[in-house]
Amino acid sequence: MAAADNLTLEKNLSWQMFDRISGRYDLLNHILSWGMDILWRRRMRQLLPSRDNLMLLDLATGTGDVLISLAGRNPRVKGALGIDLSENMLAVGRQKIHDLGYADRIQLITGDAMKLHFENAVFDVTSIAFGIRNMPNPVTTLMEMYRVTRPGGVAMVLEFSLPDNFILAGLHRTYLRCMVPLIGGLLTGQWKAYRYLNRTIEKFPYGEQFANMMKQVGFGKVSVYPLLFGTATIYRGEKA
Repeated sequence: MAAADNLTLEKNLSWQMFDRISGRYDLLNHILSWGMDILWRRRMRQLLPSRDNLMLLDLATGTGDVLISLAGRNPRVKGALGIDLSENMLAVGRQKIHDLGYADRIQLITGDAMKLHFENAVFDVTSIAFGIRNMPNPVTTLMEMYRVTRPGGVAMVLEFSLPDNFILAGLHRTYLRCMVPLIGGLLTGQWKAYRYLNRTIEKFPYGEQFANMMKQVGFGKVSVYPLLFGTATIYRGEKA
């Protein structure tokens, strides 16, 4: 019980952890995912609705890589907004967006994914990547995503998961428990942050269990797309 309480407390304060590792966050993402995070975001782009003039909202947006992938040079996107509680992560993201020339179409602001300050049904796409497992209440986050998504719009969640194959799952757990904290700690000095990472991944629901969470808040036609043998998964749900 104490371990669970500690993890909940860490989730409530996770934005402070991301503030501390913001300078190396992008580099570590690429290294620890073997560069696959780039391909995974491209897969999310392929799952966008096919219509034009899309308005996007990305939660726990961090340094903005999801919106850069989904909205950058995408003629079907009219505008995109990202929110996060970590100001240091947002600062890195704003600089990247400015340097890429996307500042006219992508904006990053401070915001809480569990308390969105938007009217109902204003976005065609709501997304969150590698962030929902850090939420103290993931269901509340999904409910907020459903609320601000327009009818006919979609929600997309990209999150780490565990392979179904028990051998691959065992190897992946070893990687998460040993290599991730070692590499992350060496490059950032924040050993605790990368020990937190593997614990949240291993304890978070994935596959059909998470798909059912999306269905419970109202999303329909929920599809599950395993990536890299199931080490990550994209979930896509539609709002009727």
